[in-house]
Amino acid sequence: MKDTIWIKKGRFTPLAILLMLALPLTTSVICLCFGRMNVPVGEVLTALRTALTGGSAANVQNYSIVINLRLPRILMAIIVGAGLTCAGNTFQSLFSNPLATPDILGVTSGTCVGAILAIILSCSILETQLIALVFGLASVCFTLKIAGKNDGRSMVYLVLAGTIASSLFNAVGSLLKYTADPQDKLPGRHLVMGSFTSASYQKILIGCPLILAGIAVIYLLRWRLNILSLSDDEARASGINIKQTRMLFILASTLITASAVSMCGQVGWIGLLIPHCARMLVGSNNSYVVPVSLSLGASFMILIDTLSRTISIIELPLSILTAIIGAPVFISLLNKTRSNLR
Repeated sequence: MKDTIWIKKGRFTPLAILLMLALPLTTSVICLCFGRMNVPVGEVLTALRTALTGGSAANVQNYSIVINLRLPRILMAIIVGAGLTCAGNTFQSLFSNPLATPDILGVTSGTCVGAILAIILSCSILETQLIALVFGLASVCFTLKIAGKNDGRSMVYLVLAGTIASSLFNAVGSLLKYTADPQDKLPGRHLVMGSFTSASYQKILIGCPLILAGIAVIYLLRWRLNILSLSDDEARASGINIKQTRMLFILASTLITASAVSMCGQVGWIGLLIPHCARMLVGSNNSYVVPVSLSLGASFMILIDTLSRTISIIELPLSILTAIIGAPVFISLLNKTRSNLR
């Protein structure tokens, strides 16, 4: 690969590593300042230092805003953004399809059904998250069962089965929303449109381990994504077990997506858009795309969350903003790379 400011002699340059680490951290600190009540950067840094050292806060109001209200949202945005981007890039490589998204196997639809059902049953936040996660994993098992064993066309059948499962779970979700109490249960449906309103350290502790575990598996085995993107014959020649490796990546991506949706609801576009942006920077080698995607995805999700709570009196769902921003950007990317997609 040709040397660039990002990669030199087959490795990330120190500048690239610094940028990947600094981008989400800097974005986080800046976005902690903005909201209904702006907080100076100095006060934000003081609050963070106080929280880390366990000292007493000089300004209790600013400390509460930064640590108790905004920091959980920022942390959840980092985890969800990085996770969904990683899952999206994995599915795009597995299926050799630049339009593949984290919900290609129906996991998002299944998780949303679980969340809606839990809301209708007046479950607690913890119970809602766990039920949503179980339904998400169940939807993927349902997809794999429909796909069956078709050695020659297994990936094609898997995509078709995912489409069927998504349609079925979307229909069930619509039915549940239709029967919900419009005065009590229906307002909770913002969960299926994506929101960090209910972010808390407890929810992060529940959903974070599965997302981090999925990211770790994909990151450590990211070089195998390059092999799986080849034809089956070429992939078998490399000596890896194609079926087991694919299922491992599918399981890791499913855990990421189900956990993310169970924490904040459905967030579209990020798993589709950000991997393309990463490839524009470092090429198609997943050894480099995955780390860059993690940094860009986390930073992008932080910005989206900040916009959702600042540009309007009423907090906007995340999926609305990601669609408004993502669609024009993706159209531009399509126009620039049209020749490569033919």
